[in-house]
Amino acid sequence: MTLRYQTIPVTAFQQNCSLVWCDETMEAAVIDPGGDLPRILAAVQQRGLTLKAIWLTHAHIDHAGGTGQLAREQALPIIGPHTGDQFWIDGLAKQSQMFGFPPAESFTPTRWLLDGDSVSIGKQTLQVRHCPGHTPGHVVFYSPEIQRAFVGDVLFAGGIGRTDFPGGDHATLITSIKQRLWPMGDATVFIPGHGPESSFGEERRSNPYVSER
Repeated sequence: MTLRYQTIPVTAFQQNCSLVWCDETMEAAVIDPGGDLPRILAAVQQRGLTLKAIWLTHAHIDHAGGTGQLAREQALPIIGPHTGDQFWIDGLAKQSQMFGFPPAESFTPTRWLLDGDSVSIGKQTLQVRHCPGHTPGHVVFYSPEIQRAFVGDVLFAGGIGRTDFPGGDHATLITSIKQRLWPMGDATVFIPGHGPESSFGEERRSNPYVSER
């Protein structure tokens, strides 16, 4: 019994939407369904999964744009992000227009997340860490069991999240990375919101924004 995942790039922003599931129960959650819902649902069907929840790292349009529609059509609870991103959720329609996305349905999270919370799917449980800086309410999902972290736009292979949007703060982001991500261990592989996977150890060695060399 273990946690498995599949990354599905969606939208023109090639945002890494992730399906995560318990391989015993085949129950799944979808992390950051930003759009391209038919592609996401096709992957669910192809793997024989039962979609049970939507988990959000943060509420930027490329991560949250498909959330309202998916939750309504599939009767799914919306878990996350942290309340700090309420204003981004309130502004989804405006974000849609600004970035040329299809109109996003508004939604209210079923459950907001706090640092130290946990989320479960099937018989698998992941830890929640609040990692503000890119957005005030950004959270990450961490599975110690498989040493994987779904970090949204906090950290990338060779980069970090933008901090020039409303509510962003560079110093806060660096603190989040060093205090909340690094303790997960160098061997932990992270799935970023965009681009390829990497490990925390690799980024500590070589990422120019946060390296400790």
